[in-house]
This record gives sequence, C-alpha cells and structure tokens, in this order.
Amino acid sequence: MRFASMRGHLCLQLLAAAASAAATATAAPSATASSLIGVHQSRASSKVSFGKRLTALKSLSSTNSAVSRARHPQDQLCMIMTSTVSPESTLSHEEVRRYSRHLLLEDVGVRGQLKLKDAKVMCVGSGGLGSPALMYLAAAGVGTIGLVDDDVVDESNLQRQIVHSTAAVGTSKVDSATQRMRDINPLITVKSYKEKLTSDNALRILADYDVVIDGCDNFPTRYLVNDACVILGKPLVYGAVQKFEGQVSVFNYKGGPNYRDMFPNPPPPGAVPSCAEGGILGVLPGVVGTMQATEAVKIVLGRGETLSGRLLLYDAMTMRFREVKIVARDDAPPITELIDYVGFCGQKQAEGAAAIASARERFARIGVAEANSRLQKGWEPFVLDVRSKTEANIVSLPFRDMLQPHRQMKHIQSQLPRDRDILVHCKTGIRSASACAALAEMGFERLYSLDGGINAWAREIDQSMPTY
Repeated sequence: MRFASMRGHLCLQLLAAAASAAATATAAPSATASSLIGVHQSRASSKVSFGKRLTALKSLSSTNSAVSRARHPQDQLCMIMTSTVSPESTLSHEEVRRYSRHLLLEDVGVRGQLKLKDAKVMCVGSGGLGSPALMYLAAAGVGTIGLVDDDVVDESNLQRQIVHSTAAVGTSKVDSATQRMRDINPLITVKSYKEKLTSDNALRILADYDVVIDGCDNFPTRYLVNDACVILGKPLVYGAVQKFEGQVSVFNYKGGPNYRDMFPNPPPPGAVPSCAEGGILGVLPGVVGTMQATEAVKIVLGRGETLSGRLLLYDAMTMRFREVKIVARDDAPPITELIDYVGFCGQKQAEGAAAIASARERFARIGVAEANSRLQKGWEPFVLDVRSKTEANIVSLPFRDMLQPHRQMKHIQSQLPRDRDILVHCKTGIRSASACAALAEMGFERLYSLDGGINAWAREIDQSMPTY
C-alpha cells in the first residue's frame, strides 16, 4: 500500500502540473519558475477522460507551465527542468519510466535524477571493484561514465569480475565493460580509455570528471590516482579488498583528508599479496564496489553523509563493519605534481630485484620443456615447492619433495641437500626466483628456478593438471 500511495502521489503531481498548464497554455512561462513540466497529449480523448480530474486538481499547481500537443503518441515527452541543473536537462518519458523508483525518493526525485544525468564519473579499473560500481552507476543513470584500463579479460577474473562474460575472455576489459554498461542502459554515454593510467596521462584523463572511483589493484596506481585527484580538486571514492576483508572511504572531498593522510607511504613490497597470490572471496569486491557506487551517487546528489574522514572496514567472515577515523595531517607535504609512482612504491622491490639479478649467476632458470626432458633422462633433483599449502591443495607436481613458502627459506636450509640439484617452483616462476636468490645467499649452489612455474607445466607438459 505504501508503494502504491507513493506512485499515486507522483501521478497527482504530474496531473496537477498538467492542469495548471492547460489553464495558462497561452501565457509565457515565468522566468523565475523553479520547475517546468510539459505534458504532450496526442489525442483529444485523453484530455476529455481526465477533464474533470484536471479541473479538480488545477488549484494544486503553483508554477506556470506550458502544454503543447504532439502529433504522434511516440512523440510524448515529459520535460522537467530545475534551477539547480543545466537548463537543457530533461527527462524523457522513457527516462521517467526507467528511473521511476528514484523519482519516488524524496532525497533523489526529479532534481536528483537530473543531477545524475548531468554527472560525469570516472572509474579507474574494470576488475573486481570496478565491475559492480560500473554496472550500478550505469543503471542509476549517471549520464557520462569514464573507464580507463589496459588489461584483458582472463578466465580467472570471472569468479569476481561480474561485468565480464565467458565470451569476453581474451578481449579488452574496457571493451567488455563498455558493452555491458550499454546493454544495461543505452541512454548513457560511456567514454573508454584503453590505456594504462600513468603520470603522463592521468591529469588529462581525469580532468573532465566530477567524481573518480578507485578500482585499481596496485599501490603505484592508487597513489597516482590520489595525487591526481588532489591536484585537480576531484573527490575520490576509495576501495580495496584482500582475501575476506574490504575497505571503503571518500578522499579529497570538501576539505577532507586524502589517501596519503591515511597511508603516507606504501607498504613494503610483498607485504600485501595480490589476488593472484593470496586469493580473494569472489563476492567480496561486489560488496565493496557497490558501496563505492553508493558513495559516488551520494556525492553527485549532494545528499546523505559520505565516508569522508572515515575508513569503513568490512570483514566478510564475521559479517561485521567497523570504522576508523581519518584526520588530515598538518605536516603532510603539499601535492603539486605527479611523480614516478612505480619507483615510489617499488624502491625496495627494485632493490630486491637487483639482489636477485646479482645472485642469478648462482642459480639457473630452466624452462618446463627442458626440465621435463632432463627428468625423462634420469635427472633426480630435490624438488622444492615454495607455494602456500592452500595452493598446493589445488594442484601439485607428483614428484615434489618439500613444500615451504618462499619467504621461509632460512627456516629450512638445514633440511635441504647441498650435494644435489635443487629444482624450485611456484605458480608462475616469480616466487621461485626469489627463493633461489635467498638460498644462493645462504651458500647453496646447485639451484634451478622453474620458469613459468606449475602453470606452465600444466599448459605445456601435463594438460590433465589444472591452471589457476
């Protein structure tokens, strides 16, 4: 009953406006009117059928309006303009039908929907966080949605990146997400940037947008987006996910703190595992990305209390939320230019890479084809798997001798043979190279890192094994 009465209230408002318009059809509309509603009618019969009701409702309208007649039913148009939005902004009959549940909300209504229609929102990334955010922004009627991403859809993305379909595997994420948004709402404009966001293009790409959503998955891009938004004066809706936990906040909004006030410096490289290394609950980015879309819509509408100055923490395993207060740092250096963010976030990582390079002469990289050939000829290395136990439960080589995470090499050095070759492998070959470098520093010499890891072995040697 409540929903029916709300719908009836909206109909009464429209009918009242139409009644007033019919009474003043020959008069010019008031220049100071806060709204203008024109209802076109294609048949005289409709006017007759509502005549008595329109007469009764005529006194309910206090604004001057104009009514004109359309020649065909398909020309019907409901034009609504307010003093707080662009004078050219209108809602067609199709838009009124599509967004009717928004129009019924007192804190959205016609004026709010026109704000959404005039808004421009940019989403950096179309992965786990970007997927729900983009789809809900499109459905909400945000007039212009920007999307920047240089990645392609991988089969492993489909578990959480719901904007992409199975058919899109191997194609551009930007193209896939753009098509999905247009399928959801053909009335919006989607601007796609099939490129990597960098210090060279960030200001140019983000400058034209009202709100920016951080849907990236790495620290260099996260600091880049924050700094660009500070320089451009754009509000930033932040989101991050890991395993079973998520975070949401709003930065650089109405004098509030920015991302650097919470995290002045990036974490040590490797301290925060990626989704590919640590895993992630598929529904988690759906929850966080939807909250990001909610904050973006609230910013556009200028309604409600945003998460500016607050970091919302979500734990999916306990289904609990908690907040942490964020305060702008008085001693924070001003952000006036974009820097080398890969260097800023990866200095220690670069040092680690240099250490691996210097130790590389003490271990060898071996491809899966060569390793298999040697094994077939009687090679008997000690096989060390440096993945996690959880990964090993997914798939393992049948001839593994030991399982130990790559950061714990110092704990097992007494258990490793020094008189045998040691073949080290992980998922892709990155962690195995790091483990070999660490073992080389401990004096081990006969070291081999399996290039491409167990995934390469599954693709090229034993197709009965799954990749992940």
